[in-house]
Formats: sequence, C-alpha cells, structure tokens
Amino acid sequence: MGRELRRICVFCGANSGRREVFADAARDLGATLVKRRIELVYGGGHVGLMGIVANSALSHGGQAIGVIPRLLLDKELGHQKLTRQIVVESMHERKATMASLSDGFITLPGGMGTFEETFEVLTWAQLGIHAKPCGLLNVDGFFDPLLAFLDHAVAEGFYQRVHRDLLLSDTDPSRLLDRMAAFEPPREMPIGSFLGPRHT
Repeated sequence: MGRELRRICVFCGANSGRREVFADAARDLGATLVKRRIELVYGGGHVGLMGIVANSALSHGGQAIGVIPRLLLDKELGHQKLTRQIVVESMHERKATMASLSDGFITLPGGMGTFEETFEVLTWAQLGIHAKPCGLLNVDGFFDPLLAFLDHAVAEGFYQRVHRDLLLSDTDPSRLLDRMAAFEPPREMPIGSFLGPRHT
C-alpha cells in the first residue's frame, strides 16, 4: 500500500554548481513534488539550489516551507516569498524542525552542510529515532563516489548492510519518490519517536 508522503525535506547546496544539469534537477524536483501534491520543506534560503527548488515549487503552485537560523536570515539569505518561513536559533534546531515537519528526506547535490544534514538523518534512522525514508537524487552521477564509499565501508566491516540499505538512490525524482513511498524499515531495527509529532 505504501506510506503517505505529504511533505518532503530537501537538502541541497547554497551554490548552484558549475553545470546547468544541477539547476535543472532542482527545478525538476520542485515541479515533481507539486505534481504529486507534496509540500517542500527546506533550509529557507534564496540562493543556490535551495532557491531554485523553492522557486520551482512555488511557480508551479506548490507549498514551500523554509526553516532558517536567525544568523543566516540576518545576512539576507532568507527567501522572502515562501508559504511559510520558520526562524530558529541554531543549526541543530533547524535540522530537528525540518525533520519533524517531514515524511522523508531527499538530497540534491551540495557541499559539506548538505552532506552533514544527510548523514545526520541517516544516523537517526540507524538508531531508530525515526523511520522515514532517505533518498539521494543522483544527478549525473554526482553521488556515485559517495555510494561506492558506503559500499566500501560495508565491505571493510565498519557499516552494516542493513544500515546501508536505508539510503535509497535514483536518477529520476518520480521513481525516487515511488521507492520512498514503498520504503519499510528493517524489522530488526528499533523505531523511536524522539522527533515528536509531525506536521506542526
């Protein structure tokens, strides 16, 4: 039957990358979310892929919810035309708020902040803090080296296959969302409720 995906949190770069394929993928993801009646939750900025995915969702008639620390808002990085902009006091609060609002997570290409956010929600899944699907939109092979590294960590005995399988990956946003809707966490993993109620 699958799970309902009402809101998806998107992690992505505050830069646009060197090639237009990355911006195109962000626009495509924003449009796909709207087509499937899924609201966007993201970091609240107007620059880079963050701004592109938000603008795409809004221009297609969708909803875009930003969560931004006051420090970044004060530096005029906040998007001014969102459905809702939630201002928090720290990066830690930002991640917890985005997670509590969302039914799953998709990562677009980005830098260190994007990687850190992705690995944190994966760690939370591994620990049973949440049971929400995590996916990579693997634009033009951007995440191929990362996926290979995770497989290497499994082969070397530092990462269990059951945890590696928590991270879904696809090159197409619609297929990725289908896989996320069908996701079931491994039965042997405990599921907690640390993040509290969703959709506040």
